[in-house]
Amino acid sequence: MNKELDLIVFGATSFVGKIICRYLAHEHIEPNFSWAMAARSGEKLESLRATLGSGAEHIPIIVAESFDKAALAALCDRTAVILSTVGPYALYGEALVEACVAAGTDYCDLTGESQWMKRMISRYSDQARLNGARIIHACGFDSLPSDLGVKFLQQQAQARFGEPCGTVKMRVKAMKGGASGGTIASGVNAFKEAASDPAVREEMKDWYSLCPEAHRNSAKQRHVNTEYDEDFKSWVGPFIMAGVNTRVVLRTNALLNEQYGRQFYYDEGSLTGSGDKGRKAAKRVALGTKLFGAVLMLAPLQWLALKFFLPKPGEGPSPDEQRAGFFDLRFFGRTESGEEVRVKVTGDRDPGYGSTAKMIAQAAISLRRDVDKSQLEGGFWTPGSAFGEALLLRLQTSAGMTFEVVNTAAD
Repeated sequence: MNKELDLIVFGATSFVGKIICRYLAHEHIEPNFSWAMAARSGEKLESLRATLGSGAEHIPIIVAESFDKAALAALCDRTAVILSTVGPYALYGEALVEACVAAGTDYCDLTGESQWMKRMISRYSDQARLNGARIIHACGFDSLPSDLGVKFLQQQAQARFGEPCGTVKMRVKAMKGGASGGTIASGVNAFKEAASDPAVREEMKDWYSLCPEAHRNSAKQRHVNTEYDEDFKSWVGPFIMAGVNTRVVLRTNALLNEQYGRQFYYDEGSLTGSGDKGRKAAKRVALGTKLFGAVLMLAPLQWLALKFFLPKPGEGPSPDEQRAGFFDLRFFGRTESGEEVRVKVTGDRDPGYGSTAKMIAQAAISLRRDVDKSQLEGGFWTPGSAFGEALLLRLQTSAGMTFEVVNTAAD
């Protein structure tokens, strides 16, 4: 179906929305690709467009609010793909998903809110299949690098050994970047939901909560706390995003008809080094993760943290901090026959914002340009189940990411 626009960035004046728009306007100008900026404030949109400089004056701006169903339906009528940055998605995201599903418009977002993803899948997946809307959550740092990193590793295993890796683990080797107020707000809302709703608490204990009910993977997944990892010769502490990333990777396996196996194990952690120093560092990471969770769960501590310590919505790392940031993720996989493969995935900006903006922009472009409706039907997909080699190439040529096989943990 021909549309006036290829893409609309919804939430363009949010912290990450501005970074995405600057990227599309200056860093990556996709040939013959029309896009627009949408948000609730026309004044802020005009101001953003002015900051984009020469050549941006013809970028359309559209005023639409998250709860205005008529305005959202009009957005969907104009474009092939909508990229949403409006979080917390559990508070502000459902009406847009509903509108995209009704119109058969493709959609991607940055959410790491697994409880909200579960609700959207449950409520709208049948209609999305019927209307041809491809809905892809988690196209930012949570959870695209994990999901595509595992897929890349499994492709290497199949090519080299003729079998998938039944066990895969991701370890954060190094990472530098700051959190924004939007990310903090999403985390706070998720903990609020868990605190007030026993069903959400139970769901957050279920590693397979995002998988279709008919999935066949029966492996017992686990949390990484503090342990020594022989495969990396390093102590390991928890990784704060492991919960959502693992659920997305497991959903990908289910949507790919268990290509990774029906006894597929996956976990994530943070490398802290060898020896006693590494062990102590891993314990500090574990303690810090628990304390952060307690702060977000307990209302009085949450209020104090939000008021005095944590960034507020609209705040985040400066442009210099974004450029100085990076991430280096290592994946290790082992097949049933004992063959091993290692993969390195890196990004050249701070993970949550500089790199995330480039990731989701390229995902949205790829969804429009590379993933034909005849190849991928309507429904709720993950990055790993929706995208193939075309997006990997885009991420490496235009988004500062690398995907490569390495020989040892030190490479």
